[in-house]
Amino acid sequence: MEQNNPTPGNGLKPPELSGVIGFFDAPDLLISATRKAREAKYRDFDAYTPYPVHGLEAAQGIKRSPIPYVTFLAGITGCAAAFALQYWTSAVDWPLNVGGKPFNSWPAFVPVMFELTILFGGLSTFAALLFFCRLPNARKRNFDPRLTSDRFALMIEAPLHGEDPEEAEEILKAGGFQKFSEEEAKGFLKSVGAKEVRTVYAEGWF
Repeated sequence: MEQNNPTPGNGLKPPELSGVIGFFDAPDLLISATRKAREAKYRDFDAYTPYPVHGLEAAQGIKRSPIPYVTFLAGITGCAAAFALQYWTSAVDWPLNVGGKPFNSWPAFVPVMFELTILFGGLSTFAALLFFCRLPNARKRNFDPRLTSDRFALMIEAPLHGEDPEEAEEILKAGGFQKFSEEEAKGFLKSVGAKEVRTVYAEGWF
């Protein structure tokens, strides 16, 4: 089954091609198809599953996420900032002799240092997740309600929105990637076992 190209009415601009999606009935078929898409030198493709599938990220060639490094650096920054603030207020700006303790009484600083470590780490992790996952997603929608239940899908994407076609072609050539073709992508997905293939158009949020 293939989705027909919608015809715009009232002189509206035709919908932008987003890519071609193929649906599979089992995770092992999806992993195999994903590996073959990578071997076929498609640059932009993504897999959709109702639950985490072990081995799928390796088939896609996804590298380790940089988010843990962002979290670690932000946590260290928060800890250092908390210590610096408390040291400056206690020993430099307004030093007070409290019970004969030294001005730099670092054990008393630990609760604030801990709290700012968690605060900086948590907020930076959330921000990094949005950035690296390209969220919020304004271009893709739920292609099929069963993708959250028992269906698996592989989408081969067209060049990104706003990307110059000639520039995109040069990037593909330089990286040794295959040029996107709607018909070729459909044929490829059928050849790797897709039970259903559809053309996908950019439809915004809904």
